[in-house]
Amino acid sequence: MSKGQNVVVPASSVRVELGWRSGAGVPDADASALLLVSGKVRSDADFVFYNQPSHASGAVRHEGKRTSDGQVTDTIAVDLARVEPTIENVVLAASADGGSFGQVPGLYVRVLDASSGAEIARYDSSDASVETAFVLGELYRRQGAWKFRAVGQGYGSGLAGLATDYGITVDEPRTPPPAPAPAPVRPAAAPVTTPPPMPPAQPVRLTKVTLTKSAPSVSLAKQGGTSGAMRVNLNWEVRKQFKGWGSKLGRAVAQHSDLDLDLCALYELTDGRKGVVQALGNAFGALQRPPYIHLDGDDRTGAISTGENLTINLDHKSDLKRILIFVTIYEGARSFADLHATVTLQPQFGAAIDFSLDECTVPSTVCALALITNNGGDLTVQREARYLVPERGVSPQRTIDYAYGWGMNWTPGRK
Repeated sequence: MSKGQNVVVPASSVRVELGWRSGAGVPDADASALLLVSGKVRSDADFVFYNQPSHASGAVRHEGKRTSDGQVTDTIAVDLARVEPTIENVVLAASADGGSFGQVPGLYVRVLDASSGAEIARYDSSDASVETAFVLGELYRRQGAWKFRAVGQGYGSGLAGLATDYGITVDEPRTPPPAPAPAPVRPAAAPVTTPPPMPPAQPVRLTKVTLTKSAPSVSLAKQGGTSGAMRVNLNWEVRKQFKGWGSKLGRAVAQHSDLDLDLCALYELTDGRKGVVQALGNAFGALQRPPYIHLDGDDRTGAISTGENLTINLDHKSDLKRILIFVTIYEGARSFADLHATVTLQPQFGAAIDFSLDECTVPSTVCALALITNNGGDLTVQREARYLVPERGVSPQRTIDYAYGWGMNWTPGRK
């Protein structure tokens, strides 16, 4: 497609893929979506991006990035059948982190049928220069049907400028105003009672931290994550065919619920107590009492739904000595090969922390994701992304216990 062209979207659910070629000096990029009415969002909740990955309606979701053979993709899933009737169009945008889009080679956006994987539309951007944000395309309603239009409109003010243009309130650092001069002394007078000001609306926070092999750890306190609840999310998708256990190409493994991954956490409290939070054995934990970690549920759909989530109560961080977040394959696969997974830690207050797992090249059924340790009252998040191979007859849980020296006794369990 060329800029300005449009095409009918025959699918009821699509995946919108932002892609580019990686390399030395190439900035990172992030996909986002805005749900609009009369050209504006109704509220900040209509902005879907890395710090707000799912719309309340469940119709639009940021699925995360994948890197393979020098090609990077970041994906937005849109269930058109669930988009609220008042929404007129879904703008599909991208923002560059650490440079401009003129430095991003092979930039494109394409729309895929979520069921079959068939390509519906593709727009390749070839005229980017100093822009740090781009509207690449939009999904819009026309006479009861959905269409896609290639847009190619750039912004030099980054994601913040793009979001503000569509009505988003952005949380950005501001220079504090100078201190006012002392007021002159006046004769005493009767106090005047004024009503307290209304609390301001909470703006959208655009900052994030991506952990990599070269920069694998971050302090929660330095990112503002010192209190409240911290949500840990695991999303996954399968891109290739698993041979030997019946899944179909692409996303079919999630649709048929063949693959069941379990997000888990080993914990050690400062008083010496140890344990595990996991769906196996219904050990879902608790948020307001020890271990101050709670597993939301057992999801079998990965990126198509909300993935697996657990929550950590940072108001009790002084009670937490260390937490090892890991994932196991309960059924549906012999290893993590061909599985793309993204981990996001989202503190209630503070920047989101995310990372992707490396490609799995060993017959692993358990992967250590992140290690959170208490260092003098501050929690540090360490990216592990470590695939482990259990010995014959040894459970994934016991394997990860041995690897990290937790020293627990394990017995068989079931869901």
